Amino acid sequence: MTIGVLAVQGDVREHLAALTAAGARAVPVRRAEEIAQIDALVIPGGESTTIDKLVRAFGLRELLRERLAGGMPAYGSCAGMILLADRLEDGRPDQETLGGLDITVRRNAFGRQVDSFEDDLHIRELGPQAFRAVFIRAPWVESVGAEVSVLARVESGPAAGAVVAVRQGPLLATSFHPEVGGDTRFHQYFVDLVRRA
Repeated sequence: MTIGVLAVQGDVREHLAALTAAGARAVPVRRAEEIAQIDALVIPGGESTTIDKLVRAFGLRELLRERLAGGMPAYGSCAGMILLADRLEDGRPDQETLGGLDITVRRNAFGRQVDSFEDDLHIRELGPQAFRAVFIRAPWVESVGAEVSVLARVESGPAAGAVVAVRQGPLLATSFHPEVGGDTRFHQYFVDLVRRA
């Protein structure tokens, strides 16, 4: 099993390390021919408009859309959540997503960089211990379709109740950055999902 990390911008190294720690063969992906060689994909956090532009500039957009539509498992963190969403609020007029998740995402929903924060989330799929989630200029999920499972919501502060982790079949997305906290349980959850796909 080989999991690619979209390596055009963002937390690529951190995701590669977390996936490797979770027992996967993880490789960076930035060329069209590499997309056919992976079993699953991680779209890292970063700047969603930049990732969108680079995916189109490198000729990856349609290939990725085809693989996602064909059932390839994928996980998007922060900007990756935006790229996997079918619908986007507060995006740039020319911004596009890859789609796949029947969700509406609000870009920069929690505010600017100075509004970044951490929160302990209780995610049933990860076990009883709280998961320390890092939110950096993060989106949140405004609405979910009937086939989407909500995995986590913000538990404290002014944004309590905001949806920040979802799953729809082989697609997984989080508003937060599990790759930066040292806790690999979310990556392990994705690796296990890929193995079962």
